[in-house]
Amino acid sequence: MTVLACALSHSPLIGEIDPGAGVLDEIETAVAEVRRAIEAFDPEVTVVFGPDHFNGVFYDMMPPFCIGSAASSVGDWGTRKRALPVDADAARRLVDAALEADIDVAQSERLYVDHGMAQSLEMLFGADYERPIVPVFINAVGLPLGPMRRVRRLGEAIGREIASWDKRVLVLGSGGLSHDPPVPKLAGASDEIRERLIDGRDYTPEQRRERQRRVIEAALAQSGETPADIARQQPLDEEFDRMVMATLASGSITSTDGWANDWMAEVGGGSAHEIRTWVATFAAAHAATGSDIAIADQWYWPVHAWGNGFGIMLSEPVARLVERPVEGSAS
Repeated sequence: MTVLACALSHSPLIGEIDPGAGVLDEIETAVAEVRRAIEAFDPEVTVVFGPDHFNGVFYDMMPPFCIGSAASSVGDWGTRKRALPVDADAARRLVDAALEADIDVAQSERLYVDHGMAQSLEMLFGADYERPIVPVFINAVGLPLGPMRRVRRLGEAIGREIASWDKRVLVLGSGGLSHDPPVPKLAGASDEIRERLIDGRDYTPEQRRERQRRVIEAALAQSGETPADIARQQPLDEEFDRMVMATLASGSITSTDGWANDWMAEVGGGSAHEIRTWVATFAAAHAATGSDIAIADQWYWPVHAWGNGFGIMLSEPVARLVERPVEGSAS
């Protein structure tokens, strides 16, 4: 078994707003470097941790964690609407491993994912990829949220199961870092918004365009390109972002247990909770390999035009021998 870990921010505003100063070119150059590393690694399975933004998972059944043994992309923000190449057997093994570790994870035979997973997968593999994946949904927007220690333990449970596979496994975290987009909250929502949060799967193309327009307007307001009086989102926090990346690079995964939900939202914004995907990724990689994870490279841009801290972390591949019973030995 060999593991490669990668954490990658996503943004629906890629292709919608030019961040200027050559930032997009720098991001694309970094992503191309990561893509080359992944191609050289040639993963046989990719376990991807990602959030949803009320496009695929809703309050009619809001699990803290859900592993898809079959999944489709909803096709928002320029991602392709399609069935995803899920390794169903690997997914069910991860479900069993999580439950055995006392993590109450849901299983879906029809998981819908949005750009929270699809954009990162397409950036790294292309829109028509057929490499087997296992999508692991981590709730990052549907309050209430569980404590961070549960995220770490989920990652560790998945990592221990991966360690038993005789495969090359890419563990990918898609989300974060600090950002505060206009994601509606159930508490105090109008009847119309409340119903959309409970079950919004029947979005019409017009409704989706309207929703995306509001996100773009909010980003323009935050970057100062529209009147300041409509800018309501919390600005990104570069210090918070660098602290998150430094903590994970150091291998101090258990220290994330003490990151309180209210503190993360206060400092990093409401959607800073997407760093849960990064924590799960590196917890899984550490548990799978039984050793520290060396960071091959990392990049960070405070992209104010998108309203988020955009980061990438890539590990060195780490191998661990799969223990096998000696032939003829007692079982």
